[in-house]
Amino acid sequence: MGKRKGRDISGWVVIDKPAGLTSTAVVNKVRWAFDAKKAGHAGTLDPDATGVLAVALGEATKTVPYITDAMKAYRFTVRLGQATNTDDAEGEVIAQSDLRPTDGQIIKALLPLTGDIMQVPPQFSAVKIDGERAYKRARDGETMQIAARPLFVEELNFLSRPDPDHVELEMVCGKGGYVRSIARDLGAALGCYGHVVSLRRVWSGPFEADDGLSLELLEQLAHTPALDTWLRPLEQGLEDLPEVRCTPEGAAKLRNGNPGMVMSSDAEYGDEAWASLEGRAVAVGIYRAGELHPSRVFAA
Repeated sequence: MGKRKGRDISGWVVIDKPAGLTSTAVVNKVRWAFDAKKAGHAGTLDPDATGVLAVALGEATKTVPYITDAMKAYRFTVRLGQATNTDDAEGEVIAQSDLRPTDGQIIKALLPLTGDIMQVPPQFSAVKIDGERAYKRARDGETMQIAARPLFVEELNFLSRPDPDHVELEMVCGKGGYVRSIARDLGAALGCYGHVVSLRRVWSGPFEADDGLSLELLEQLAHTPALDTWLRPLEQGLEDLPEVRCTPEGAAKLRNGNPGMVMSSDAEYGDEAWASLEGRAVAVGIYRAGELHPSRVFAA
């Protein structure tokens, strides 16, 4: 197979994803529009979800794990009174209830869903069961036992109650949270069932939906110099790590995969940190006594 053609372009592109497209389809559009050799994304959004999809180009793909691990905020609407097999509006209704909780009951039921919780992903999710994606087995009509996994929910707030059947919520959580599971578990706790009918990722790490590029504008500006103004430095993907500075000699050693001398302001022994030279990322690694031991190296 020949090498992928395209530009050696590196940085982050924040897309305000519209409903109706998969995250992969959006990444492919971004790669095409920028004529980029390499692209990836941090944190999949369901096709019906909107909001921040952070797309990494070139060397920025090496910083994807740090955005995937970052805190994220979601605003979503739960339909009370119905459970679906997908935990969202796409699925079939599998249970119904005429019970409608009060606002106070909903607010009280949100408390056990905050903090360090154990969450069972939806049947229709990308979790692997015996090497196969859960959604593939669910499509074949199989019901699986999916193991609960830890999730940190920093905030889960009641925003509004447009009508008795709907409640609008906002959640700030760590890596791996399923909003559909929150809706399902809230409905179960209230005894009335529930599923997500709309979902928007408001921010992800340092990236905000309101600052994002729309797909319409992406397509309008495709293959023009104006599009490059939407490219953010790859260093934005490293904002959650302490920064250490290196000399040109230290940078040369790090780029060769060897430990290099660095000056630290806030990194402590054993911290994962990123080394910079004149503000540009050189490497990520472990800081030990004036040296960075690199694990990821960025091209000059």
